[in-house]
Amino acid sequence: GEGRQQAMTNRFGMEVAMTQEKQGRKIMTIRKLALAGLMTASGALASMGASAQEFTFKLHHFLGAGAPAQTKMLEPWAKKVEENAGGKVKIEIFPAMSLGGTPPELVQQARDGVVDLVWTLTGYTPGLFPRTEVFELPTVFKNDPKAANLALYDMFENDLKEEYKGVEVMFLHVHAGQAFHMRDKLIRTPEDVAGTKLRIPTRTGAWVIEALGAAPTAMPVPELPQALSKGVVDGALIPWEIIPPLKIHEQTKYQIEGYDKARFGTTTFQVSMNKARWDSLPDDIKKAFKDASGPDWWAQVGDIWRASDEFGIKMAVDSGNEHITLTEEETAAFDKVLEPVVQRWIDEVTASGIDGAGLV
Repeated sequence: GEGRQQAMTNRFGMEVAMTQEKQGRKIMTIRKLALAGLMTASGALASMGASAQEFTFKLHHFLGAGAPAQTKMLEPWAKKVEENAGGKVKIEIFPAMSLGGTPPELVQQARDGVVDLVWTLTGYTPGLFPRTEVFELPTVFKNDPKAANLALYDMFENDLKEEYKGVEVMFLHVHAGQAFHMRDKLIRTPEDVAGTKLRIPTRTGAWVIEALGAAPTAMPVPELPQALSKGVVDGALIPWEIIPPLKIHEQTKYQIEGYDKARFGTTTFQVSMNKARWDSLPDDIKKAFKDASGPDWWAQVGDIWRASDEFGIKMAVDSGNEHITLTEEETAAFDKVLEPVVQRWIDEVTASGIDGAGLV
């Protein structure tokens, strides 16, 4: 009776307890599996995040972060490379020489591997890129940066590449061309330029200034505003594009160019990568860079600089500066004085074994 009933109750209680223990172990097992799954998923995501940017590159340049060269050209190019690489590439841009050194040292920084990529003027290092200088010459460069960029692209492999030892060129380009920015002197003839002190970054630009009877003063462009404000120079030969980032309109009164936007020479630039870093990259990453740097891009860069140039001169005029466009006859007078600059360049590079006349 009562003894057997008690035994049955105890047995039932033990079964319940055993069932609860099994359920508890089952719940614990489920929780462990769930946690393990979360950890696995988390690890997979972390792994994906780590592999998403397998290649990081530092791009160093000399202008500020707000300059059109960065916002309109370098940033879109970097983004395109990153997209082409499917997220495996990250290009970090360091403006205003923020990684150290001076603008003329950028090419060597790339060659030495101090940085991965640079954007710089070829003319900051006179003598290193003599063939490329042909594009800077007055009367050779007229007024069309897009056409010049496409010519750079077409000539690069056969005529220019050997100059770029230690780096892999992503793209070359010119700006819209050198025009006069004067503190307070109006220029309409070559004689008006004589006796002035003008800033220029390249040796071919210095020859232009010398041919006009002026004194060339070389300095990196970030130093120009202070040089103008202190009267170290009377003006400069630079494009309109540089007006907004350096506030050149606040230190000058006149902006002067030739007929039909004709300019008095131009400047060449390069975006280049350290050669050893380039050689170490797998083919798919190289392709991501090259696909972003084809002839369509070189042409687009010309359009970017033309648009930035137009924006710059508008800012100067809106602030009260005078934009002078020389007549066809006045422009021809400048061309006549500057023709010997081209011959001077031909003679100099020919003496070192380069077919200067053929490049012109």
